[in-house]
Amino acid sequence: MRGRSERGFVALLARHAEVFSNNATKRGAMIRPMQWWDIEQVAAIDLEVFGATAWPVESFWSELARDDRYYVVADDVQGYAGLWLSLPDADVQTIAVAPSAQGHGLGAQLLEHVMQHAREQSCRRLHLEVKAGNPAIHLYEKFGFTTVRVRQRYYPDFTDAVVMAVAL
Repeated sequence: MRGRSERGFVALLARHAEVFSNNATKRGAMIRPMQWWDIEQVAAIDLEVFGATAWPVESFWSELARDDRYYVVADDVQGYAGLWLSLPDADVQTIAVAPSAQGHGLGAQLLEHVMQHAREQSCRRLHLEVKAGNPAIHLYEKFGFTTVRVRQRYYPDFTDAVVMAVAL
């Protein structure tokens, strides 16, 4: 009997290891709260991704100091996202993935994470603003975001801003 029980236990462990492995692959990114020591790397990604519209380092310091904000980084600061919680709504303040890490689902994982956090804080609606023509618009649409309005000639290069929202 002992041999059969051990084989059953080993088989059970193997199944759980496979499930854990599959979940790790699906979840992939290690997402954690942003800390002050992440700001230098985050600002570098911000500059690389957003160029002339990148935030100054002081903006990240200011955001981290606020109680109504929630900022995270992913995969040793390969991406980041931030929320402004203003119940019953929330706004994605920023979200970006380093160009070298793009195309592997990290942006989707960050978006999913901040959406879940907003739900846990009892937010009913999530807003964001994105530069017209940004390929991320397709990602936002996959998560249920729809265009609320367009701010014409909003950015310094006169590109429109697309304001999007999703019910949580």
